[in-house]
Amino acid sequence: MGTKTVDETGVKTDERKTDERKTDEATQAAASTEAAEATEASEAAEKAGTDAPDDNDTPDDTDTPEDADVTGKTDGTDGTEAGPTGVGQGAGAVVSAGLGIVSLTGSWVGTVASARESLMGQLQTSSSSDVGTLIEKGYGNAWQATAMWGGIFALVALIVGVVVLARPAFGAPGRPQAPWIKSVAWAGVALGVIGLLLAVLKYTDVLLGLPATG
Repeated sequence: MGTKTVDETGVKTDERKTDERKTDEATQAAASTEAAEATEASEAAEKAGTDAPDDNDTPDDTDTPEDADVTGKTDGTDGTEAGPTGVGQGAGAVVSAGLGIVSLTGSWVGTVASARESLMGQLQTSSSSDVGTLIEKGYGNAWQATAMWGGIFALVALIVGVVVLARPAFGAPGRPQAPWIKSVAWAGVALGVIGLLLAVLKYTDVLLGLPATG
């Protein structure tokens, strides 16, 4: 009976060791499986983290509506600055008015021309010439030279003023001309017309003609 008891105990002990060994192997297998799953999850997370910046960088490569709007506004501003600013038209209007005033008040060119004609008249006449010839050569030609140069300045003022007023019709559509430019240009045109009319009347002796002799 004692031997049987020992055998049974030994058998039971061996069976218990075998069960414990199987349990350890199952535990190790489960741990290995969990470790492998954890490793795969970590690698997947790293891949996801690496791919995420690429996805986030995609909008940076494309222009957003705000950037498009800003670009459009900048281009519009550049176009406006490159376009006509009206400086040339204003300068032309001032020149027209100035030439109109010169045509009425006289210029140094007209003064020199008048003196030259007077000197030439004196050289072409003598003391034996009649009074009519002396007046015509000494004064009439000089006055006509003054009237001629006044008419030239008036004509130029008239042309420049008309060009300034007509310039918007050939420029950018929808861009109105400044009111002061129109005013000054019209003043130049008016002064040019008046100066040209007076020059013609003086040159033809209708206005302030030579005095009659005899």
